[in-house]
Amino acid sequence: MTNPLLAPWTTPFEIPPYAEISDADFGPALEAALAEARANVAAIAENPEAPSFANTIEALELADAALGRVLGVFYSVAGADSNPAREALQREFAPKLAAYSSDVTLNAALFARVEALWAGRAALGLDEEQARVLMLTRRGFVRAGARLEGAARDRLRGIMARLSVLGTQFTQNLLADEREWFMELSEADLEGLPGFVVAAARAAGAEKGAEEPVVTLSRSLIVPFLQFSPRRELREKAFRAWGARGANDGETDNRAITAEILKLREERAHLLGYPDFASFKLETEMAKTPARVRELLMQVWRPARAAAEADAEDLERMMHEDGVNGRLEPWDWRYYTERQRKIRHDLDEAELKPYLQLDRMIEAAFACANRLFGLEFAPLDVALYHPDARAWEVTRDGAHLAVFIGDYFARGSKRSGAWCSASRSQKKLGGAVRPVVHNVCNFAKPAAGEPALLSYDDARTLFHEFGHALHQMLSDVTYESISGTSVARDFVELPSQLFEHWLEVPEVLAEFATHAETGAPMPKDLLDRLLAAASHDMGFQTVEYIASALVDLAFHEGAAPADPMEREAEVLAEIGMPQAIAMRHATPHFAHVFAGDGYSSGYYSYMWSEVMDADAFEAFEEAEGAFDPEVAERLERFILSRGGAREAEELYTAFRGRLPGVEALLKGRGLLPA
Repeated sequence: MTNPLLAPWTTPFEIPPYAEISDADFGPALEAALAEARANVAAIAENPEAPSFANTIEALELADAALGRVLGVFYSVAGADSNPAREALQREFAPKLAAYSSDVTLNAALFARVEALWAGRAALGLDEEQARVLMLTRRGFVRAGARLEGAARDRLRGIMARLSVLGTQFTQNLLADEREWFMELSEADLEGLPGFVVAAARAAGAEKGAEEPVVTLSRSLIVPFLQFSPRRELREKAFRAWGARGANDGETDNRAITAEILKLREERAHLLGYPDFASFKLETEMAKTPARVRELLMQVWRPARAAAEADAEDLERMMHEDGVNGRLEPWDWRYYTERQRKIRHDLDEAELKPYLQLDRMIEAAFACANRLFGLEFAPLDVALYHPDARAWEVTRDGAHLAVFIGDYFARGSKRSGAWCSASRSQKKLGGAVRPVVHNVCNFAKPAAGEPALLSYDDARTLFHEFGHALHQMLSDVTYESISGTSVARDFVELPSQLFEHWLEVPEVLAEFATHAETGAPMPKDLLDRLLAAASHDMGFQTVEYIASALVDLAFHEGAAPADPMEREAEVLAEIGMPQAIAMRHATPHFAHVFAGDGYSSGYYSYMWSEVMDADAFEAFEEAEGAFDPEVAERLERFILSRGGAREAEELYTAFRGRLPGVEALLKGRGLLPA
């Protein structure tokens, strides 16, 4: 029988035929697609004709199309709905894919063709996009070791293979810890918890097969538990389990893995001629150097720590008034800051949450995309990889633009966090292809028949990931290698963080924040209190983030630490980390940095992008408001549609006329001195 991953897809818009695909299909499909890709690459390298842009660069763009098709399906499913078979396949695939990548970039004949084109580029008559793709292709070869020879080349190949295995192992260990731990709650333990937290705990208990409600390590359940439970000993137990992911000894402990990864990255950088991995990694980002990253982070760290320390004094006083002696601890912070928010802004999550229904927030994101960019969303009745996932066709002026898949609820088979991916990316080379874009979140699933309610942080996450999706859906380039989110890491978060601002537009909340039971819109006084509290606890949020970013930078700048946990502690001591605040991502579960190279030396990029997103939204405010059509058109034309077709600085300057300073970020976070 024909493998459904390799056969033509007759589904609507060629959505992967998930109902026809079994786990047993992935291995054979990968082998076939790898063999095809290798043959195509060999044909390019051995082509007797003189190298041209078409027979070398464009041919490389198309060489692994079948492989991309197979992996687009596999990794979308493996991340969102894992099982033992898929985890085994991930472990099997990782070294094979690393070997294939090395075989391409270390192919001397192939690199010679690329170098010949680069040397003669002035006479090729390339347009701007082609010139960009040639530069990026050559740079990718060089940074992957194409100039190395002999033992150095062989050693780099071994390093990349080992890193692929370690990253997969790190991810699976983390998923195992998150999946296995839960804390059963008696009826007495539910005291003080709002109805939505109790309902989420009961639903989680049912999913785990427990007779009692449970708290899991899903952020959308554990955070509200820490916010509302008056039982300090239970908050401590839950918080310690959350912080200990990846550090529980035994087979799933990630600490030795992180040390090996950092050492291998350092060796990789040295082989390629860089003093350390941070210098290697940042060379192609907007920041360029570790010094510039540290400068930005410290500009924000100082006012953020001052704000957090002032809040800590107030929270500790509240705790002492409750008769709890001693110092404020990390498992106390969210509980008392929630009470503080009630006092300062007359606002609490339990009052707010019924107005933030998942379906209405999805509608809100769609409506904003419609007003800004003319997009329309129509539900699709198609089989997907899990019953919780749903799909929409995205059109503009009647023309098909993309398929959007949303998968919003937490489950044991899904890795933590939230992300956007594309199982198929936009391109024009070889025939126009429109993308299939996924948003995956981990919101608490309600009981059957009940509406899914979000926290404000959840709603912001939904808008954030949808901003990434817009970057994919509106992409309009010829070459897949520069399509959509294929941009500098410290630029990729601009569209996502910028789109978060529309959640705070009063007219958006007035229309879509409607009560789950009554359907009534959010009262104006509640809306006003919500917006007034937007920067509440921003000292805490900024400190926990920047601490993680500074630890990431320190891991990769200079010599790799023999003991990453010891180095983490040193960095936190050096910057004066408030003892009642923990890093957002402690080292053993810092998946951004250790699950792969993506955000290594790059966790700072959220803040780098935030400098731009704060300034970019001011462009709307300076014009006719949040939906100004001319500013929206510029945003699409210069940023959302262009992918990596130009340097990030050029794209942003084309949109805004200049690069921004840090002031708009500090203002938005409420960290400017009064």
